[in-house]
This record gives sequence, C-alpha cells and structure tokens, in this order.
Amino acid sequence: MKQKLTEKEETLMKIFWAHEPLFIRDLISYLPNPKPHYNTVATLVKFLEEKGFVEREPMANSFRYKVKISERQYHGDTVSDVVAKYYNNSYLSLVSQFVEEDKMDLGELKKLIAKIEKNRK
Repeated sequence: MKQKLTEKEETLMKIFWAHEPLFIRDLISYLPNPKPHYNTVATLVKFLEEKGFVEREPMANSFRYKVKISERQYHGDTVSDVVAKYYNNSYLSLVSQFVEEDKMDLGELKKLIAKIEKNRK
C-alpha cells in the first residue's frame, strides 16, 4: 500500500473503519456540521475506491461501501514509509531517537522487548 490519504479522505476512512459498511448518506450523517454536499462526499469516496481503500457493492439503486484496508494496516504502512524515508529502513534508529529524546523511558523499552519476545515464541 503506497497510496496516502488526504486529510479529508482520512476523516472519511476513520468513519468507515468505525462504522462500515456504509452508504454515502450514512457516512454524511457521521460528519460534523456544516455537512458537506452529497456530491462532494461521493467524489471523495470515489477517490478512496480508486486508491483501493474501499469497495462498493450494489444495493437496490445505490451502493454500499466497505473497507478493503484495515486501519492497522494503513498505519503500519505509513510508519514503514516514515522509517524508510527518515531512518534508512532502521526501526532501531527510530526507537533510539525516542529513547534519546526521553519520549520513551527504559521501562517502556523493556516492555516493548518483552512483547516482541512473547510474540516470537
């Protein structure tokens, strides 16, 4: 997954991830006021479909949309892109920066190591 979401697309995807499957009118109901026009949302959903984030299924005279990419998968791909671009594909460099900048303490690092070890067994 190399496609990235715009801010507006990500707003819609968060709604899809929480409430799918949805019709466009249902999606609009979850958006804050002032509500965007139906055609605006439909266009954004079309972009999401073209990017491979959602797929549609015909229902009567409309379409119902469901996600194709989980939120966890999208976030994982995004983190991988950041690590590749800024940390030379080294997750160790990423974690080291957190520790060096006191954004992660030794206790959290030990918990992370324990979790990794547990998952590898």
